[in-house]
Amino acid sequence: MGMNEPLNRKLRMALVGGGQGSFIGRVHSIAACLDNRAVVTAGALSSNPERAKASAPDYGIDDARAYTSYQELLDAELKLPADERIDFVSIATPNHVHFEVAEAAVKAGFNVVCDKPMTYDLAQAEQLLETVKNSDVVFALSHNYTGYPMIRQAREMILSGELGEINAIRSQYIQGWLVEAMEHQESKQAAWRTDPSKSGAAGAFGDIATHAYNLGRYMTGLLPDQVSCHLKTFVDGRRLDDYGTAIITYENGALGTLTASQVTHGRENDFEIEIDGTKGSLKWRQENPNEMIVRHNGKPHQIYTRDPKAAHINAMGRAACRIPAGHPEAFFEAFANVYNAAFDDMAKRACGETFERRDSVYTNCYDGVEGMFFIQQCVASSQENAAWVPLRHDAARK
Repeated sequence: MGMNEPLNRKLRMALVGGGQGSFIGRVHSIAACLDNRAVVTAGALSSNPERAKASAPDYGIDDARAYTSYQELLDAELKLPADERIDFVSIATPNHVHFEVAEAAVKAGFNVVCDKPMTYDLAQAEQLLETVKNSDVVFALSHNYTGYPMIRQAREMILSGELGEINAIRSQYIQGWLVEAMEHQESKQAAWRTDPSKSGAAGAFGDIATHAYNLGRYMTGLLPDQVSCHLKTFVDGRRLDDYGTAIITYENGALGTLTASQVTHGRENDFEIEIDGTKGSLKWRQENPNEMIVRHNGKPHQIYTRDPKAAHINAMGRAACRIPAGHPEAFFEAFANVYNAAFDDMAKRACGETFERRDSVYTNCYDGVEGMFFIQQCVASSQENAAWVPLRHDAARK
């Protein structure tokens, strides 16, 4: 498994974005290489040519393959022999660059792992989906929270009916790092995330509420129906929302509530989700990710812990674990689980085997379209005083 059987070699990775000052680029490189299945081989690490070259040693990229633009990267790699060129491109740029890089990489025949949200707007996402469908590449979207062992455990429990019919999904993603106007204090991360020309139509809802919405969909498989959303900007002069709430109805009659904040004092990365079913309920919190609480009326509350050898852990949960119980697994490992599932399909593709294009374990281009539709509809609802608007997109999958 460590060498991507039957290829029996590491997959060669190119990173676009991730230059000096980046957070998520380093996360992508660590996650991709965590299980010895990939190596960072090339990169176009910044739109600034000097910074792109200067950042290459941070990733161990040879100067000859430290490119100054993604176009240069793709052109140069295609000219190399097949046994030397990259296998996939990881995109860790601000949102407004995702589409052009992803589409060019897909058209060049390279597999893609793209950070979320997938594109700048819905039109780009729908176009990219068509491009991917007309290719044979593997396309993964890094909704990394879907990779946590307890989330995989919960997904299998829910889809197998252990919680019964799902009645409600409550999720909240609460941060406080933007409680001040960090975008005016030389914070690169804050600057582009609060700039509508780079982030897109939403701020907090585009950055973190998309995770909260996607995780509910991933865990339950419930298809959405409508959404009513109210977005708010509390920091004076900020151009995008930094707080918001949404109510979601699902096609089976379930209700969802979602809150996202980046302006709550003292909160770090507090992502929590609760799911109610007719037979039981469960709760998971990202800041304590190796535990999940399962409740049934009239019975003691159960605390499921991440233990790959325990009888209560199902196949999906066990497959997402690397180390024994009591040794915490968290953010990087979950991110790596998204990569690992995509690597399985990249190896199949390289060997001429078929693989699932739509209903993959990892989030993919279909999820990316749905995420952009979620952002668009939430913004539209908020602009109409939280009016109910449709939320089901044709690309939505279980």
